[in-house]
Amino acid sequence: MTSYRYGIADFRSIAAGAAVLASGGGGSYRDALTILQQLADSGWSESVTVQPYDGTSNACVLAMMGSPDAGDQLTLTDIQNSVRNTLGLLQANTGCTVGCVIPVEIGAINSLVPLIAAAMTPASMWVVDGDGAGRAVPELPQTTFSGSSSLPVSPCALATDVADPSAVESALLTASNAAKMESLAGGVVGGFGGFSGIALWPSNPSNSYGLSGSYIPGTLGQAWALGQFLLTAGSAPTAAEVAAQITQITGRAASVSVANFYITAISQSTTTASLDAGVIRLDNTPDPATSTQTHTIYNMNENLIMYSSQSAVPDTIAPDSICYYSESTGLGFSNASDDLAVYFDSATGKSTGQTVSIIQVATVPQLYSAPGVLASFASLLRTVGYAGAMPGN
Repeated sequence: MTSYRYGIADFRSIAAGAAVLASGGGGSYRDALTILQQLADSGWSESVTVQPYDGTSNACVLAMMGSPDAGDQLTLTDIQNSVRNTLGLLQANTGCTVGCVIPVEIGAINSLVPLIAAAMTPASMWVVDGDGAGRAVPELPQTTFSGSSSLPVSPCALATDVADPSAVESALLTASNAAKMESLAGGVVGGFGGFSGIALWPSNPSNSYGLSGSYIPGTLGQAWALGQFLLTAGSAPTAAEVAAQITQITGRAASVSVANFYITAISQSTTTASLDAGVIRLDNTPDPATSTQTHTIYNMNENLIMYSSQSAVPDTIAPDSICYYSESTGLGFSNASDDLAVYFDSATGKSTGQTVSIIQVATVPQLYSAPGVLASFASLLRTVGYAGAMPGN
């Protein structure tokens, strides 16, 4: 079993790689950088173990849930308090001390949350090298965890980031499947203010350690490798070079579908289920009035579908990933407002002049084979007006 020891420099690489691979979701990359600087400033200089699931340790999926904009300016203390409160509630209910945690998805924040949890207790907790999607996803049913018959979603613990135990708001939920849990949890998170810690899909003796075979292995290591490539490059790689690296690292086909365009318009709002629903316009000139090519992305936290003004069919459809990368900055980013601000000035309603490329990345094969996952993506796409054919494996 391959095992890694990741320290704070590795955390930075994971955040940078995940910011590209997340298909616009998974949390703000700018917040991730701030959180990691706060971790460094705290004096933490240890490392945590990252390895495949061993099939014998008590585990759970651990994440932050809700609207990225509601979680804007997230801090290290916010995550630490959420982790402590959420895991405490789950452990009290299951009677099992969690020995390892796994990200729900790949994203600048949600890839870091389990690492930060393990950093809080490095002698007793480690992180599973994997996740449930190989990208970020809008809802729980779009993960391999949800398609597993051996890993019940319940109990699910949610808790706020309050430090005072007497002031913590929390909820312990039970549901028969991930879709019902998403509905319940979304309402609770909305009541908490739109953002919350979440721990669910416990893996322990009660389900014969059902996490085994229920996740996509190696994805944290893949994010690390891509981040290493980006952060150690002498100058910003081209989008084509990044796409080639993604294919080499992940084994998934990746190609540039939009090269060096500009974000010229953004429309975004938060739904009652604590999702940010938005539309992103990209043009081949900073001024849309002089543009000869336009691409439009529809998202719900994560990018779901992209259209071109020059085509009658979509460019890309989820679950394939629509990934952001900028040759101007040499980095990826998310749909969180503070990330988008680098590329679009909401005060003036104009592009900042920083270019944006879109890299299409093929779906992780396990998402196609996990029961119900493709149908769940199809349901999401219908909410943004697409009811056509879905991608095939």
